[in-house]
Amino acid sequence: MNILDSMIWIDGGIFRMGSDAHHPEEAPVRRVRVDGFWIDPTPVTNAAFAAFVDATGYVTVAERHPDPALYPGADTGALMPGSLTFEPPPGPVDRSDPYVWWRYTQGASWRSPYGGASGIDGLNDHPVVHVSFADAAAYAQWAGKALPTEAEWEYAARGGLDQAAFAWGDDFTPDGLIMANTWQGEFPWQNVALDGYERTSPVGAFPPNGYGLFDMAGNVWEWTQDWYVDQPRASSKPCCVVGNPRGPAADSSFDPTQPDIPIPRKVVKGGSFLCAPSYCDRYRPSARQPQMIDTASCHIGFRCVVRGAAPQQLKEK
Repeated sequence: MNILDSMIWIDGGIFRMGSDAHHPEEAPVRRVRVDGFWIDPTPVTNAAFAAFVDATGYVTVAERHPDPALYPGADTGALMPGSLTFEPPPGPVDRSDPYVWWRYTQGASWRSPYGGASGIDGLNDHPVVHVSFADAAAYAQWAGKALPTEAEWEYAARGGLDQAAFAWGDDFTPDGLIMANTWQGEFPWQNVALDGYERTSPVGAFPPNGYGLFDMAGNVWEWTQDWYVDQPRASSKPCCVVGNPRGPAADSSFDPTQPDIPIPRKVVKGGSFLCAPSYCDRYRPSARQPQMIDTASCHIGFRCVVRGAAPQQLKEK
């Protein structure tokens, strides 16, 4: 089967990227042009990732021993294979400290999302998680695809809506309908799961956006190709159009609050099942967040793109 048969074509165009109405790192709104591209309609699933691993023998970053050179001062005996997992506290906590609910769990990986005896039986159609940037890029290369740029991802997520707050419009729950897998309740201890899911959901469980793309909000964050800086287009002029932006350099993406850990960060987009209106609210097309390229977690996945010929061009060949 041609890989494009299962993908959706997005016509190129100019759109207003970012937001001046939400978090500072989303600003300023700027006019951006992207070329047309093909994109996966859903995040990559456990089943698809398993096929990649079976075909190649690939071992994810979470399944390898961390390199001590990247973690100066760390106890080398504690540097064991694993990944970040979410563990809700028993009651209200100080939300300024995310380590209250995040744990580095030895043995956690895409095969074992919460470590221990956890597995992915019955989760074949859920998005793969605990994948680092390198893992996502390796899959994309094997599949003959690529990871989207931040601009491509946001353009696709908007579904043709100009500056709408969400991928489906400006009302978070139109006519009372829950449109994405997000957190309902008081984060991080109370998830009443009105959407039916406490963790990931099957891809396509919620309505698609205007381009027919699923899970462009909530469920899992998604890796993009771009290195992260707080305001990547802060100096751009409103009258000008930035064409096919590819983001800043890697060395500009280091976390200034952790100078001893020079690990570059990529932009992730879309929010996840852990995003709550009272805490994160990043289940919006303009929302963005940094993620160190060596770090995987239970709420980050990815989808792929193919840049090239439009459908009509393929028919002409």
